[in-house]
Amino acid sequence: MLSIDPASLSERENYKFLIGSIIPRPIAFVTTLSKDGVLNGAPFSYFNIVSSNPPMISLSIQRSSGRQKDTARNIIESKQFVVHIVDEQNINKINKTAANLPPDESEIELANLTPVESVKISVPGVNEAKIRMECLLEHSLELGNSDTPGCDLIIGKVVQFHIESDIYENGRIDPRGLAAVSRLAGNNYAKIGEVFEIERPK
Repeated sequence: MLSIDPASLSERENYKFLIGSIIPRPIAFVTTLSKDGVLNGAPFSYFNIVSSNPPMISLSIQRSSGRQKDTARNIIESKQFVVHIVDEQNINKINKTAANLPPDESEIELANLTPVESVKISVPGVNEAKIRMECLLEHSLELGNSDTPGCDLIIGKVVQFHIESDIYENGRIDPRGLAAVSRLAGNNYAKIGEVFEIERPK
C-alpha cells in the first residue's frame, strides 16, 4: 500500500486523490441572486448533511487562485440560497451551468432552466429539480492559509423543503424515483445502482 504525505504533493495531486477516493459524492445545484438581481446557478459536489436538528447542509466552494466564486459571494452578501438535488433527468442541463460565465450573465438562462419562486426567501429555485431546499446562511468560513484562502465553507439552514409528490410517501423519499446522480472523478458520474439492506446492530 502507498503511504503519501499530502504536504509533499501539489494542490492538483491532492485534489485528484480526494475526488478519486471520496466517492460517490452527492451533487448540489445551487441558485443565488447577485446584488444586481442576476440569478446564478452552479453545481457543487463538496456537499452534504451537517445536522437534522436544526436541518442544516454544507457546501464547500473552492476558490480559483484565491478568487471567490459568484455563488459564495452571493450567499455571503444575501444570506440566502436554494439547493437542488441533481438527478438523471436534469443532469445534462445542470452540467451546462458549470460553464464559467461573467457575474452579469445567468447560467439559468444559458441552460434553459425554469425559475420558480421560493416561499420563505427571495432567491428563486428551478422547476427541473424533484427536490429543492430553501436555505438561510448559518455560517461561512474561509479555509486555507490566511494570505490566499482556498475555499469558502458554507453552512446553510434549511427553512423550506420542496419535494415532488410522486417520490414522497409516508415521510420517506423513494431513492429510485429521485434517481439522484453522484459525482465521481474526471467526467464520470454514477446512478443509484443496486440497493441493498443491512440491519444495524441494536
